[in-house]
This record gives sequence, structure tokens and C-alpha cells, in this order.
Amino acid sequence: MSQRIHPPGAKRHRPLPNRGRLAVAICLAFGSAAFAQAQETERTATLDAITVTSQKRSENLQDVPISLQVLDAQKLDELNITNFEDYVKYLPSVSYETGGPGFAKIYMRGVASGGDGNHSGSLPSVGVYLDEQPVTTIQGPLDIHVYDVERIESLSGPQSTLYGASSQAGTLRIITKKPDTSGFEAGYSVGVDKTSSGGSGHVAEGFVNQPLGDSAALRVVAWKEKEAGFIDNVRGTRTYPSWDADSGGNGTENNFDLARDDYNSIDTEGFRAAARFELGDRWTITPTVMHQRQESPGFFAFDPQVGDLAVTHFNPEGGEDRWTQAALTIEGKIGNFDVTYAYANLDRDVDTESDYSDYAFWYDTLAGYGAYFYDNDSALVNPSQYIQAVDGYKRDSHEIRFSSPQDNRWRFVGGFFFQQQDHDIQQRYKIDGIADTLTVTGWRDTLWLTKQFRQDDDKAVFGEFAFDINDSLTATIGGRHFRVDNRLKGFFGFSAGYSSRTGEAACFDQTDFNGAPCINLDKGVKESGNIGKANLSWKIDDDRMLYLTWSEGFRPGGINRRGTLPPYLSDYLTNIEFGWKTTWFENRLAFNGSLFRQDWEDFQFSILGANGLTEIKNANQAQIDGLEMDLNWAATYNLNLSAAVAFYDAKLTENYCGFTNASGVPVTNCPTPEAPSGTQLPVTPEFKGTAQARYSFDFADGEAYWQLAASRVGERTSDLRLRERAILGNLAAYTTVDFSVGYRRNDWSLDLYAGNITDERAEVSKFTACAETVCGAPGVVPEYPNGQVYTNTIRPRSIGLRFSQSF
Repeated sequence: MSQRIHPPGAKRHRPLPNRGRLAVAICLAFGSAAFAQAQETERTATLDAITVTSQKRSENLQDVPISLQVLDAQKLDELNITNFEDYVKYLPSVSYETGGPGFAKIYMRGVASGGDGNHSGSLPSVGVYLDEQPVTTIQGPLDIHVYDVERIESLSGPQSTLYGASSQAGTLRIITKKPDTSGFEAGYSVGVDKTSSGGSGHVAEGFVNQPLGDSAALRVVAWKEKEAGFIDNVRGTRTYPSWDADSGGNGTENNFDLARDDYNSIDTEGFRAAARFELGDRWTITPTVMHQRQESPGFFAFDPQVGDLAVTHFNPEGGEDRWTQAALTIEGKIGNFDVTYAYANLDRDVDTESDYSDYAFWYDTLAGYGAYFYDNDSALVNPSQYIQAVDGYKRDSHEIRFSSPQDNRWRFVGGFFFQQQDHDIQQRYKIDGIADTLTVTGWRDTLWLTKQFRQDDDKAVFGEFAFDINDSLTATIGGRHFRVDNRLKGFFGFSAGYSSRTGEAACFDQTDFNGAPCINLDKGVKESGNIGKANLSWKIDDDRMLYLTWSEGFRPGGINRRGTLPPYLSDYLTNIEFGWKTTWFENRLAFNGSLFRQDWEDFQFSILGANGLTEIKNANQAQIDGLEMDLNWAATYNLNLSAAVAFYDAKLTENYCGFTNASGVPVTNCPTPEAPSGTQLPVTPEFKGTAQARYSFDFADGEAYWQLAASRVGERTSDLRLRERAILGNLAAYTTVDFSVGYRRNDWSLDLYAGNITDERAEVSKFTACAETVCGAPGVVPEYPNGQVYTNTIRPRSIGLRFSQSF
């Protein structure tokens, strides 16, 4: 996955995405290898050396004793990767759920509880970094457009020693190309594409690198992309029993004004500007600013009972995600020590509208919900609900790090880290025309209001020491001492006229809170602790290494948005791993892998509880056993083959009873657990694998190529809890196949690609709009005999053409 052929004098070209069935890719590749070896015996090929900074130092990938996969700049181009869903497909250790762009939940190595963590949930278990700076907000990571990127590093297993709380199960690092003082460089790319059962898209990208004298340079990158929609909002009606009864048979709404095809297009535009200033031979300063705006109207799942890639929704929905990150990196030397200071300020605003009519319809059908909603004249109103949300995220982080000379027998890297994350939460659950007595004071038509402010502070000191016992054996020990302080304050609930127990009726402070009528929640948790890491690596020779690692990861606890629930506790992950890094046949083949066991203690589990609010509980213990392997082979000077696989056995080792005691500690002894010991964890398949074959050849004074790639994802369970799992059903296994061909001559290239050529309707996740036992209840509503369960899927078959040029 991380290396490829790079023969002297070989021309490089920009390819397009390919994914092929594993067997097809391997058969085609081996057949081409035999032909190429017979025709081109005079040339030889080796694998490129890949430099990474995963351990806060520059090192060769094959010398780093951790499980690590890399997609470098050429591979990113070859696979036509532009966003998160593109690159995660080629990282077998990574699984995910998503509700649309910018809302991905990332999991690594089976450390996945699934569930619903909407809005302000627990912190992610996988950290995402842009260069030196974390870009994982409380909601989740930024969906960064991938262009002019040096590489993407995927670090599997706990990385909390060097990367902190949100790297409990692993870390993803996006490393951008930096300003270069050596000379002018520029390039651009334009493309068009068509999605099967959907619309058309286009992309335009470009960069300029301009030296500013001998010791400074500026690099500016910009992009604008439209991703075609493929979900249709089809015309339909919905009758609410309570409203219908009151209005003499007229309690029916329709979506005729909102119905349209290709409902979920995505428009993305942004830029990145970075400068580099060299202060003599020992210090550099690199300020960077990156901005992106993403508009995504519509809905990113389909209702199979409405039709393939179709829904019938009755209220406006969509979102706009705007963010800006300003960063500053200072690198230099004090004596023989390397010093790095990294600062980042992230400001993210997400405005969303969500159709919530499913919730209203199912509760009205089952419990006469609509009979409670009337106007000021006491006439029942349409009980259809929708949500308007405004979420503001801010993050400031500082890290100062010191590294001793890398060629010393004793080596050290360590430093100090501080960050503050804020989440300004505003959610309005609205029903048009309801009476003033049912409306939260000061918020027209708002049945329920969440107006809260969350702050997560994290301070840490960290370090790793390495000692060369002899020329081939190295021992490393590391640790991190952390202190976290998480607080949640504000208002949540109904008006005093609607509920005599919650919302305004439960306020203990009548002070206005950011426009909310009063305060009914003000809680916080503080904790401190230590985590560690130990590693022993044995360099058998220059081409082969074995290593053994023990490491820990953690994730802080916090306060539930529904303040009547107890806090949720920190969860910890302990990993024991044996791995190998090897190259063979004069650096023509690389074979790496790791075998591990992870114990997950009191893991945090999010569910969609009463009133559609996230509830976070601890769910006892789990164990994950796994094997990861990747292989890269320079079969000939112009044929490269690669494959990667991951096998996981992720199961509960104690009962999940579904409740905790008053202190938030999970209860294990219950007569009918919601998930008994031995239950498979959700989301992560037992098998995920990828394979790629790329063949290039001289043609018409240039270079042509074909490329085939495949990704296989095994069957997964949809939920931890057995009852909810039975309602949602399992997520079926799927295989995606991509194919591309292209031609490069001089400074330009042309690529034709087809993604998901078998038009696979892959099931990424399944969910309901309210508790599964309500919205997913089978046999209750005639038009939904199996309940109303949505399926998130990948993009259908797409075909595109791209032209690129560099100067």
C-alpha cells in the first residue's frame, strides 16, 4: 500500500480511481507480470523508500516499529482520492459510519461500539491531524479536500502517548506539501464525472509555489468541486392519525414542493495558503491558513421501502459546513536538540436542517402524539417536526516538543500539550403553528430547545525514550500524564406549559443563557491519569525487523446532554502487539504485518434515547483480536502489485445490561442483558481487504497505463444490542471495483476512470430517525411492514474524465 515501482527515468502520470474484485485484480496482475518479464528483461525495478513522521521524527517507513500504512502523493493521485471516503477504502484497519460530509464516525481495529452519537457525544476514539495540528472536533473530524497532499499516514492501535485522548484506537495524519524555496512550481487539474442513477459533477484544482528570495516561499492551493447527488426525494403523502381524526379526514401532508431528483449533491470550495521563512540554517517558521466551505442539501441515506436510492421527506433538510484553521509551526535547534512548536486555531460553524417527521408520525401512530399539539385557538396543527441546528466549534491547541539527535544511542522525544475545545450547541425541534404555551419562551414554534455550551480542556506532558541495547536491538518506553476538565452548561427541554417536570420547569437558575430562558444544567467532570507504552524492536538485518509493543489509549468521560443522566466514565484500551517489517529480493517486495490483542475497558456507548437525544453510557468490557498484513511487489519495472488485509474478532467479554449505577459504573449482573458476553461488536467486519494492480507502458512518445483496484468489506452487525440489531438487520458484505486508464506526455496527462463499476449498493450503516423499537417496529404501520429503516450507502457507479498539467 505504501510503495511502488520507481525506475530511473520512468515518467509519472496522474491516474484515476480503480477498485476491482480481489481475484480479478490478482489474476490480471500476474498475467501481465509474466508478459512484462518476458518482454522487458533489461530493466529492473525497486520499491520507493517512504519517509514518515508518525513518531514525531523523520524515519523510513520500514524502520518504524508500529503498524503503519501510508498513501503517498503519487498513490493519492493514482487512486483519484479527493475526500475521506475515497482514502478510507484503502485502509483495512479503518471502519466508519457517516450521515453525510463532515459527520463521519471513524473507528480503527474494531474499537467500535456503533450506536448514535448525534450532536454532542463522547470524544472520537481516532484522532485526525492536519500536519502537526489536530482537526478532530467534538462532533468529529473535518472532511478535508485532498489535493496537493504529500501523504496520508494511518497509525493503527493506541497512539495516546504521543497524540493524546482522541487517539485511543489510532491516528490518521494528512501531511500537506510545504512551500519550497528551491524554485517555482505550479499545476492544475480539471475534471467532469457522471454518477449512475444520479447527476453530473465537476472539479477544478490548482496550486502555485513561488519562492520569495533565497530564504522564503509561498504556496497557495485552491479547489472547487461539485459531487453529483444520487438520492431522490420522491413525491408522497403522510397522514397523522390524531390530526386526521380532529380535522375530519384532512390530516394529510405532502412533500410536493420539496420532491426532486439527485437530492444530495455536495458543493465544496476552499483554499490553503502556507509560507515558509528560513532564519539562517537552524530555524524555520511556517504559518498556514486553510478555509473550506461545504454545502450539502438533502439526505445521505435511502429508505428501501420507498425505493432504491429514494426517500419521501416532508421538511427542508441539508447543511452548510464552514471552517477555517490558522496554524503556525516553528522548527529549529537549541544545541543538538530539535525543537518544534505547533499552534492551531480552528473555527468551525455547521448549520443544518433535518426532517423529523418520521419521529412525529411513528409516535403519533403508536401513542396519539399529535393530539397534544394545537394552536392558540385550540385547533390541532400538523404535528410534523423538523430540526434547525446551529453548532459552533472552536479549538485552540499548543504543543512544544524536544527531540534529541537521532543517531544517539539514547534518544528522546517529548514535550507539553494543551488544548481547549468549545462546542456552542443550539437545536430547535419545531412544529409550525403551535400555541404560545407549548413554545419555549422566546423561541417561536419551538417545542424543544437545546441551548448549551460545552468546554473540554486537555493538558499533558509526554515523552518517549529509546535505547539501542546493541546494533540490532532497541528498547523504547514512553508515557503521558494528562489532566482533563469537561463542562456542560445551559438549557434543554420543553416549555413550562408543555411539561411540569423538565425543561423550563426544571430550571434552577432563571438567568438568561445565550438566549435560552433559564439554566437547568451545569455540570463538569475532572480527571487525571497516566498511560504508557513499551516497545522492543529487533533489526535482524538491513531489510527485516521484528517488534513487540505494549501500549495504552484512553478517552475522557463527560456529561450527558440530558443532564438528568449520570456522567459517562473514561474508557481505556490496552494493546499487546507483535509485528514485522520486511523487504525481499533486493527491495522489490515489502511484506509487513502485525498480530495483536486489545482489551477495551468500560467502553462508551451512545444510543438514541427519549425525545431523540443522545444518551452515553459505559458498556463494560470487550476484547479485540486481530491480524493486519500488507504487501507491495515491484513485479517488473512497469507493473506494481499491492494488497492489504485485516482480520478481526471483536467481542464483549462481559454482559451489557443497558444501565449503570448512580455513579455511572456499568452493571453486569442482569437476567436479560441487552447484549450478552460474546456478542460481536458492531460496524467492524471480520475481514476487510484491498488489492491493486498498475501497469504502465511507452506509447506515442508518452506513457500510458491501466489500473485496477478492489476493496472487500465483510458482513458487519449494525448495533451492539440484540433487539435493535434484529430490527435493523446486519450490514451485508460488499466488493467495490474501480478501473482507470490514462496517458501522460511531457507536462500533461489525461485520465479516464470508472468507480464502483459493478454499481454495488454497499451498506455502510443502518439507522432509524427515533428509537429503533419505535421507528423500526415491524408490523405496526401497514405502509412500513418492516419498520422505517434507512441505509447509508456509497456512491453508485461513476465515470469521469480528468485533465492535469504541471509547470
